[in-house]
Amino acid sequence: MQTASTDLNPGTARDHPTQPAWTRAEFETQLRAKGAGYHIHHPFNVKMNSGGASREQIRGWVSNRFYYQINIPLKDAAIMSNCPDRETRRRWVQRILDHDGNGNDEGGIETWARLGDAVGLTRDELWSLEHVVPGVRFAVDAYVNFARRAPWQEAVCSSLTEIFAPQIHRDRLATWPQHYPWIEPAGLTYFRSRISLAQRDVEHGLAVTLDYFRTREQQERALEILQFKLDILWTMLDAIEKAFPT
Repeated sequence: MQTASTDLNPGTARDHPTQPAWTRAEFETQLRAKGAGYHIHHPFNVKMNSGGASREQIRGWVSNRFYYQINIPLKDAAIMSNCPDRETRRRWVQRILDHDGNGNDEGGIETWARLGDAVGLTRDELWSLEHVVPGVRFAVDAYVNFARRAPWQEAVCSSLTEIFAPQIHRDRLATWPQHYPWIEPAGLTYFRSRISLAQRDVEHGLAVTLDYFRTREQQERALEILQFKLDILWTMLDAIEKAFPT
């Protein structure tokens, strides 16, 4: 079982004074290898995608994950507030708009709320956060607080769990209509939209990470930061699984 740790103060990365830095390709391979710990492998996620989750469990997951969704723009705004580079901010701000919406684009928060509608949660129920369990709240808050305190490049690195996200969305689109016909198909729009957006975001976040973490010590720290984010996502499912056992 993985647990989220907030012990990511500067200097906690292991020291490798004699180790040469990985090449960009080697470093990227190391980052992508972290996918073995992505929450796509968590027993609760496996259960959902194999059709074994109850209505209560699906609703519990949707309502708790909503807390993560509404905090993503806060995380991204925190990264921008620490970033002095104008060009980076011009690109990163699109992530906030993707979730909050802009113009005719309703945004990811709204499409997640429509998922709530589709699984039988009322808007008041969802937005009240009454179903959010303490473990999920703690994990999400830890992530946002990390983004507020860390150098912006480290916070960008923590976002690289998006590398692994398209597959988890594809799995839900492939299995949920069959296993959960009671869920309105329109509610799955969020998963469909995030496949291309995640791929776009990965390109930028990965470039920042590969450019910034140059020495072996820095690269090891980047792996620790990415593991921290993986632990956040895993811990959320641990908490949801315990709160909604059946």
